[in-house]
Amino acid sequence: MAEQHYELAHVFSDPTQTVNDARGAASRDLNTPYTFPNYTKDEWEKKSESLRQQVRVANGLLPVHEPSPLNAEIFAKIERDDYSVEKVYFEAFPGFLTTGNLYRPIGKTGPFPGIVNPHGHWTRGRIEDIERGSIPARCINFAKQGYVAFAYDMVGYNDSGKQMEHRWGGENEALWGLSAMALQLQNGIRAIDFLQSLSDVDSDRIGCTGASGGGSQTFILTAVDERIKVSAPVNMISSTMQGGCICENAPNLRLEASNLEIGALMAPRPLLLVSCTGDWTSNTPTVEYPAIKSIYSFYDAEEKLHQVQVDAEHNYNLESREAVYAWFAKWLLGVEDTSKYNEVPYKVESDEDLLTFADRNLPSHSLKQEEILPEWISRSESAIENSKPSNAVDHKKFTVEMGSALQHSLGLQIPNSSDILLTEPNGAYPTSYQTNFSAQHLVVGRKGIGDTIPSILFRTEPLVGHDPVVVIVHPEGKEKLIYTTSGEPLPIITDLISSDRKVLTIDVFGTGEHGDYERSEDTGYFTTYNRTTAALRIQDILTTLLYYSTRGDVSEVSLIGIGEAGLWSFLAAGFTNIKNVVVDASEFNNGNDLSFLDLLPIPSIRRVGDFRTAGTLIAPRNLIIHNTGDAFDTTWIQDVYRSMGAEKNILVKKDKMDDDEIAGRIADM
Repeated sequence: MAEQHYELAHVFSDPTQTVNDARGAASRDLNTPYTFPNYTKDEWEKKSESLRQQVRVANGLLPVHEPSPLNAEIFAKIERDDYSVEKVYFEAFPGFLTTGNLYRPIGKTGPFPGIVNPHGHWTRGRIEDIERGSIPARCINFAKQGYVAFAYDMVGYNDSGKQMEHRWGGENEALWGLSAMALQLQNGIRAIDFLQSLSDVDSDRIGCTGASGGGSQTFILTAVDERIKVSAPVNMISSTMQGGCICENAPNLRLEASNLEIGALMAPRPLLLVSCTGDWTSNTPTVEYPAIKSIYSFYDAEEKLHQVQVDAEHNYNLESREAVYAWFAKWLLGVEDTSKYNEVPYKVESDEDLLTFADRNLPSHSLKQEEILPEWISRSESAIENSKPSNAVDHKKFTVEMGSALQHSLGLQIPNSSDILLTEPNGAYPTSYQTNFSAQHLVVGRKGIGDTIPSILFRTEPLVGHDPVVVIVHPEGKEKLIYTTSGEPLPIITDLISSDRKVLTIDVFGTGEHGDYERSEDTGYFTTYNRTTAALRIQDILTTLLYYSTRGDVSEVSLIGIGEAGLWSFLAAGFTNIKNVVVDASEFNNGNDLSFLDLLPIPSIRRVGDFRTAGTLIAPRNLIIHNTGDAFDTTWIQDVYRSMGAEKNILVKKDKMDDDEIAGRIADM
């Protein structure tokens, strides 16, 4: 072939030419209609395992906090003819209180099933007693029917309101997997612990029910805690509206998922869907119920799923409650004829007799609202430190457990090699043949996703076979790796080519050929349904690395991250088997939340160990971290390398390495 010389500047980018990337389209939100996928059983089992982990990470459950005592207080007992009601508080974690009422049978022989009763956004919380919904009504009737029922406050309601506001949490808390939903999930998990600690409760028969926001709490709790044996979320699971409060929208919760899938995680345990004609659950009999039933069919458990629709507005009214009484009687009491489990007249105690702290102060060690995040961070740091591997066996365990946690924090999808496409745009940019190398414009993407990663592949001419590949990522795109005047690639590229390596430069999301996407991340609950731009850039690096590292005609893959792209590259590299990683730490302060909020505002990233976890996943492979300055702490990562006898494989430099040194280091690796 005769050599064809083209101006390389045109190979890299054309200001008038931009790519289409589906991820730059309109963002998903809580009201975006969702179509339930037609899962096979194998697809569902993979999805359900991943989704459970997603829910855990979104709500700050990983790594696991050190267990703490409940220090439960039960007092102010009132006895009626066939039930009693008491005030309760315990510590979901030290200093953070769960407050509520305990309803128990009188005149019956236990142990009894226990019912966890989260409430929704009723004006009076757990003491609301109106025709449209009454928490005391269901708890009194549960006790009369032979259950121990615990009704507890949503955060910021009633007694909990003395400790904090309901609509609490923001970006800083999100870095640590902390939100109003996470706190309410802590309350739910510890409510199960509390019920199981009671001598009159059968630990193997625990149910959960709540309406509206309490319905959200119900299916979130059942998703992560299999101690719930029977569940009845009321007026909540929908393919449209997913929950209108901050307490129902933990960041990262619904990436490629909806409440339908989260609710279906109950399968094959008994699940009752109660809906109504007057809210977003109006289509439950024809849409949501059949979708979830398709999951139950995988386990031959269709009889364990049932739906009841009430002709009413948004509610947990008498008809809805009686449907739940019958369902729980069938599965928790073993009753065949549930017709007698109707609601009987009840009398609600006064507010003073129900509110836990009506006549006493909160314990002196109770956390104030501004103390909750620091306490959570302290406990999280202890949990992360306890997970730190000190040998090869620990490292393998860490890779599985914390690798999964970091993956879900970043929202990373790890595609199979067959799902990654490499295409050459038709006529957009011709391949440029120079004296001793060529530059070819390519696009990397994933099947069915619509992502577009413009790339330039530099390689020797003529080809010499199974050359190593070096992927270089610049924060402003691949065009910054050429001289604008001459159109020639920078020496870092030509030096690597001269050492018989192919070099791939890429435009990650929002850089280079992507142009300027008008993608606002300030919309309500954006991160509940969408990945941040930083997370998408990390995904693009991972996708590219996986394409080359799984090819049979590539001997090895190395990664160079320049400037801020060094941080993205660092977080991506551990999910691959590439040989060499060189990252610019950009003097990033990896111990400061404000630094993350500025450059890496990714939910739960600090809770799951941030760069400590990322570096541990890379170990014991070759890793160079430069430009740390006095800010980027590498102590943990270096300790891990030493514990694996791989200290020779890591190099940390306080100063920024120049391109010649980086190329030389790669050539020598």
